[in-house]
Amino acid sequence: MTDKLIIFDTTLRDGEQSPGASMTKEEKLRIARQLEKLGVDVIEAGFAAASPGDADAIHSIAQVIERSTVCSLARASEKDVRVAGEAIKPAKHGRIHTFIATSPIHMEKKLRMSPDEVVERAVAAVKLALEYTDDVEFSAEDAVRSEMDFLVRVFDAVIQAGAKTLNVPDTVGYSIPLLWGERMKQLIERVPNSNKVIWSTHCHNDLGMASANSLAAVMNGARQVECTINGLGERAGNASLEEVVMAVKTRRDVFTCDTRIDTTQIVATSKLVSSITGYPVQPNKAIVGANAFAHESGIHQDGVLKHRETYEIMRAEDVGWGANKLTLGKLSGRNAFRSRLQELGIVLKNEDALNAAFVRFKDLADRKSEIFDEDIQALVSDDGVAQVSDHFRLVAIGAHSETGKLPVARVILSVGGKEQQSDSQGGGPVDATFKAIEQIVQSGTELLLYSVNNITSGTDAQGEVTVRLSKGGRVVNGQGADTDIVVASAKAYLNALNKLDAGVDRAHPQV
Repeated sequence: MTDKLIIFDTTLRDGEQSPGASMTKEEKLRIARQLEKLGVDVIEAGFAAASPGDADAIHSIAQVIERSTVCSLARASEKDVRVAGEAIKPAKHGRIHTFIATSPIHMEKKLRMSPDEVVERAVAAVKLALEYTDDVEFSAEDAVRSEMDFLVRVFDAVIQAGAKTLNVPDTVGYSIPLLWGERMKQLIERVPNSNKVIWSTHCHNDLGMASANSLAAVMNGARQVECTINGLGERAGNASLEEVVMAVKTRRDVFTCDTRIDTTQIVATSKLVSSITGYPVQPNKAIVGANAFAHESGIHQDGVLKHRETYEIMRAEDVGWGANKLTLGKLSGRNAFRSRLQELGIVLKNEDALNAAFVRFKDLADRKSEIFDEDIQALVSDDGVAQVSDHFRLVAIGAHSETGKLPVARVILSVGGKEQQSDSQGGGPVDATFKAIEQIVQSGTELLLYSVNNITSGTDAQGEVTVRLSKGGRVVNGQGADTDIVVASAKAYLNALNKLDAGVDRAHPQV
């Protein structure tokens, strides 16, 4: 018999804390639906007290998710817990995840509270959360640098108060697998009634060991892992869901537990999160990187051709590679297109949005020989469908580049419904395009990142551009996709400007 390992995904909360990764409510809903399709047990949908917008997004997710538990983070304060409780109220299965720091440095320097006060606050938060749901999780923030005796005391107290899940986080990514596994083992041995709760771990990747630390905790009794898609998250990120899940599945000789994750949905989920957040996946990323199942060495190629398992410990198709071609083309009808959107978990706002996406699909089908699911994801993330604002809209663009001459671009924008035109030169057609846009909008923003990735393979592939802009301390990502990279770049730049115009913003949960 194997135990169940609960997968707690915090892409929509901790993942969104990555600079520029803020998502709209519609984007969060799309990811939440895909996480449910993936088989995630708990979806941490956000931090309700961070902003009214975050609370609204959690509330909306709680209304549509049926199989997964919908969770909201809350500091150990009455206001936070009550806001979280109201946000998850519509959920079929709801959880409140409350936390307070337990390390000496956090208690003294940040909270300015005594250990007794911290225990009292933790117990009060758990008891208050139980007024809204019987599924309450407690986290001892910065457990990695907390004193063991005090951790035992806090966890004992919150168990008595009614917490069902106890989370031991390596908040700052300081631990190593041997020590983290030993810490989990000692806690389970020393905390009274430890067998009556689920032990959880939440590891950050500052030293590159988040997934390894999480798995060490599992080997020592943890039965919930908090992780994110693609390892997205604060600073260097979190433990990667795909790495943890596939390690447990692949090494059944070591792990006495299993997940309910549908691993064939891993790649699709990875690409959706990458597309929406604007954080590309590095080619050599485990499981979901483009090179994860590629073999360049002649020796490796020969071995794989003779017997796959000579160099592959997993099958590419088991995690969703090679299963993403869309069986639609330029002759496909609107109903077939609508059905595929539903299969991908994409729900558009209204019939007009569907019609606009369908027109772009037909246009793309005329330009591409094969259409993939990733192409469809990019279409509905394009301007005019999932965009938070339409204040700046691309009407037309023309760019010219010639050897020995400065590239030039002409851009026509609709700004608040009024068309404006600008011409500019630049170091390249993209640079000229951005300068032409700025001559019109005069945004005063700073360009922090410009990134281009091909959505699928082939020279006719759509290029997906990510632009990160900063203004007044706020950072946003903009995305755009097109088979013409200059057009995609203009779309991405305008998408970022529209997010700034719409006031897309987030508060850090620990501020």
